[in-house]
Amino acid sequence: MANHLDLEEQEQLDQIKHFWKQYGNAITWALIVVLGAFASWNFYQYWQRSQAVQAAALFDEVDRASQSTDLSRIDRVFADMKDRFSSTAYAQQSGLLVARQYVSLGKPDSAKAALLWVASQSSDSGYQAVAKLRLAAIFMDMKDLDSALVQLNGVFPPSFEPLVADRKGDVYALQASKDKAVAEYQKAYRLFDAGTEYRRLVEVKLNALGVDPQTGDQLPTATKK
Repeated sequence: MANHLDLEEQEQLDQIKHFWKQYGNAITWALIVVLGAFASWNFYQYWQRSQAVQAAALFDEVDRASQSTDLSRIDRVFADMKDRFSSTAYAQQSGLLVARQYVSLGKPDSAKAALLWVASQSSDSGYQAVAKLRLAAIFMDMKDLDSALVQLNGVFPPSFEPLVADRKGDVYALQASKDKAVAEYQKAYRLFDAGTEYRRLVEVKLNALGVDPQTGDQLPTATKK
């Protein structure tokens, strides 16, 4: 009986040896790939967390710098953010933040550069939309109305469509293209929620052009605002 069991065990061992000889390398490499992928994933997660912590700390520095009038400091910390953490949301937020301060300090070219960077580098359509709307405003202040319209063309997230239409209406109004301005203002009026202050502002603009926002008809001359 013992010999019988020994023979069975030997046969099983032989089968295992044969199996391992035939498939052992493949199994080993498969395990290496799986374990390597798992280790890489853990490292990537750790790296992501580390990047986020460092980017958040640098964003605080950008925030403090953007509240000052020290242009060299603003330039330095924003350049550092772009160099080190360009793919993070903190970098896109930094671009919007410093652009606003550049405008307030009378540096529209620096503001344009920051916003163009956000619009071209951000993978978030919301950040892109905000950057383009602010770029359009800067170009309007500079009387470069064609460039303003370029920023307002293209596809925007649905939530930004009424703002884009309103801004387009402003550009067309400055170009004295009344019909185009009215069309964009009416679009904005339809898209804005009834209770928003923006909608009331668009209504004022349409009235100023002699148009009833409810019907699209010309207002009687006596009631034009």
